[in-house]
Amino acid sequence: MPEANIATRLTKIAKIHPYRKAVICPTGRDKAGRVAYAHLTFEQLDEQSNRLAAGLVSKGVAKGVRTILMVKPSLEFFTIIFALFKAGAIPVVVDPGMGVRRMAACLKESDPEAFIGIPLAHVLRKILPSFFKNIKIFVTAGKRWFWGGYTIRGLMKGSCSPLEMADTGTDDMAAILFTTGSTGPAKGVIYTHGNFDAQLHQISTHLNLTGDEIDLSTFPLFALFWPALGITSVIPDMDPTRPAFVNPEKIVEAIRNQGVTNMFASPALLNRVGAYGKKKGIKVPSLKRVICAGAPVFPANIEQFSAILGEDAEIQTPYGATEAVPVLSISGSEILSETRYLSEEGYGICVGRPINNIPVHIIRISDDPILGWSNDLEIEDGKIGEIVVSGALVTSEYYKRPKDDALSKIQDGDRFWHRMGDVGWKDEKGRFWFCGRKSHRVLTDPHDAPMFTIPCEAIFNCHPAVFRSALVGIGAKGYKKPVICIELEKGTSRLKWRRGKIRRELLNLAAANPLTGKINTILFHKSFPVDIRHNSKIFREQLTVWSEKKIVRSRE
Repeated sequence: MPEANIATRLTKIAKIHPYRKAVICPTGRDKAGRVAYAHLTFEQLDEQSNRLAAGLVSKGVAKGVRTILMVKPSLEFFTIIFALFKAGAIPVVVDPGMGVRRMAACLKESDPEAFIGIPLAHVLRKILPSFFKNIKIFVTAGKRWFWGGYTIRGLMKGSCSPLEMADTGTDDMAAILFTTGSTGPAKGVIYTHGNFDAQLHQISTHLNLTGDEIDLSTFPLFALFWPALGITSVIPDMDPTRPAFVNPEKIVEAIRNQGVTNMFASPALLNRVGAYGKKKGIKVPSLKRVICAGAPVFPANIEQFSAILGEDAEIQTPYGATEAVPVLSISGSEILSETRYLSEEGYGICVGRPINNIPVHIIRISDDPILGWSNDLEIEDGKIGEIVVSGALVTSEYYKRPKDDALSKIQDGDRFWHRMGDVGWKDEKGRFWFCGRKSHRVLTDPHDAPMFTIPCEAIFNCHPAVFRSALVGIGAKGYKKPVICIELEKGTSRLKWRRGKIRRELLNLAAANPLTGKINTILFHKSFPVDIRHNSKIFREQLTVWSEKKIVRSRE
């Protein structure tokens, strides 16, 4: 059995704990409204994924075959993904929340050879045939309608002969996972089996996970880690593409019904469930660990959700990206007791210390490729620069994007550093502080220091009428005019005199702080354009265009 194949972890666990539940999925409700569940044990998941892997290989979905995977979170989803790993095929996964055409363009970019999807996904490929014209093998998860190809059920009907798992090495491609594209074009990140193995080690050791954990993951890809670690994974009753609009009652219900001990959630979902729990006076004592990531996590969100947890429970806010995760982490208790006050003063958001001493540095900011590593690139603690990371879990390249590779990777002998695309600084306690995306910094003058989004916005976010703010730059490169866009709290009066009063108060706040002293233009926006998944990542490029038009109209 090849040690490098990530699916070998499942097979080993199935032998040790064959009857432990691996995946639990809601299947509907009875007349009384009580939810019903189905499950697969580790033995069943291993056996079913073996059968499917054999069926896939027999039809050509074998080692190295790039395979689009468009299946909703379900028992079948877990069976398919582990079957693909066992077959040595390469699942290609794109966040459907980015929109149909952008998603289809990403899938086309990956040069797929096979397609596995639910019926609706096959309808999509029929509607947009040009994006999928080179695919030769089609598999339907569910009922096949008017298209050809195979079905998951049909492929699993074959005899359950011993499967010879694909002989994959540590550096062999295991998957292509696309970035969200919230700050630029979505890129296909190449994951190797070695990357996945290093990620699992990083997660399990940092969180002190044990085999008796029960996890509720509201992000499907993150849920895949748990069966590989011998942990039961509960699939929530929700639309995974819209966590900001989740029904909080169903999340609480799942936690209570299954005795969930661990949960992964985006800040938007955490906020929605926390607000509901606080309002209803709900407690979830089984939940001892919450992992919140995907976008900046604000202290008020942590404080609110902490109110529904038990005394010994902890919220962790790891930092990373599709290309490298998790890298840094900090506990909610440290944020609430110490770093929140500095964040409100414009220091940035503290994202913690390196997990398991993974190498993380701060280097001089540059928009150009860096051909080779030099210690001269590093800057002193306390200064804002680019965040770079190295290690076994860090992915080495994008799929067929050499220009992006050149901009994001720095060769350093036998290893390399990944440029996270974020700016931040390191304090005297070894903690790193996130100050925003590098591409979002505003350069007002070539001789002056840049203005960074997170520190500047913190000054305005302290105003009680402000829900969130966004710094953008208008004008020629290097000579940008800083503009702050404001989204007010819901229910705030839209009367002109009220807005005028808020504007004056915000301008006074800006003038009184050296971080924001250059800002003298404030624009009110009804609702910021944000990513659909986290409802937190602001599309600042769109706000910049909107701001430019708004300012031009005001001058006419």
